[in-house]
Amino acid sequence: MVLVLAVMLVVLLGGGAVMALAGEGDRSKARVAALTKPEARLGKNDAGVVRKRNMQTALKEFEKKQAEKKTTVTIRRRLDQAGLFGTQPKTFWIASAALALVAVLILMFKGQTILVAGLGGFAAGFGLPRWVLGFLKRRREKKFTADFANAIDVIVRSVKSGLPTSDALRIVAGEFRDPVGGEFKKLVEGMKVGLTLEQGLKKMYDSMPTTEVSFFGIVMTIQMKTGGNLSEALGNLAAVLRDRKRLQGKIKAMSSEAKASAGIIGSLPPAVGGLVYLTTPAYISLLFTERVGNLLLVGCVIWMGLGIAVMKKMINFKH
Repeated sequence: MVLVLAVMLVVLLGGGAVMALAGEGDRSKARVAALTKPEARLGKNDAGVVRKRNMQTALKEFEKKQAEKKTTVTIRRRLDQAGLFGTQPKTFWIASAALALVAVLILMFKGQTILVAGLGGFAAGFGLPRWVLGFLKRRREKKFTADFANAIDVIVRSVKSGLPTSDALRIVAGEFRDPVGGEFKKLVEGMKVGLTLEQGLKKMYDSMPTTEVSFFGIVMTIQMKTGGNLSEALGNLAAVLRDRKRLQGKIKAMSSEAKASAGIIGSLPPAVGGLVYLTTPAYISLLFTERVGNLLLVGCVIWMGLGIAVMKKMINFKH
């Protein structure tokens, strides 16, 4: 009886040991498989991994919002981008119509045909005002870009000294000239009345649609959602903007010869035509008084426009 009990006890102990070893092997395999995953190697609770994932998510959301933006630019926005904040769209349309009417009356008084007068009125009332708005917009963007990197440096120093972001933006709004000071002033005033920083930056980009403002909005939005060292991110952004400015200067210097050649070639036909009109008006007046001459003028304008567009495309370097 004792022998039977001993044999049974040995069998039970052996079976338990075999089952324990088998379970340990399965658990070991499961642990090894879990540790070989990329998430386990990096650590699920690692703050850097979590911040990187949040930054990627925020960047995707920002790019999605940028892609969903409407591309239609209204006259009100064009006036704001040109710096004409007090001008209403109604005033702009009235001034354009008056300019077109004056051009038509002058050409009709000079004895031109209805076709030439209509084309002149269209150019004066539709093309010239928009060219002026584009010129003012480009000049304003150039002035903004010249001071924007310095404004970011002020924000970086303010944040490093312990000031909150809102106070740093307020310092830039008060210390810098327009248009940088004006744009940051509108941003600060918008935040005072309840706008979030993201909404204020979107309004700033609508008023100043430059790549630099887009970069600034991306950095501020991502840092606001994911956290991190804001001063370091803005410092890197300021360095990138200065590198872009140096690259722009280099491109301008290298393409100056091509731009001068394009300007000379594009200005030769109207300049020669103007000189001929001043010296021998009877010789060139057939282009304005005869129907065939009017058609030739229209063809010349079309071909010259295509040529100028091609030359502008050739010398316009993207960077």
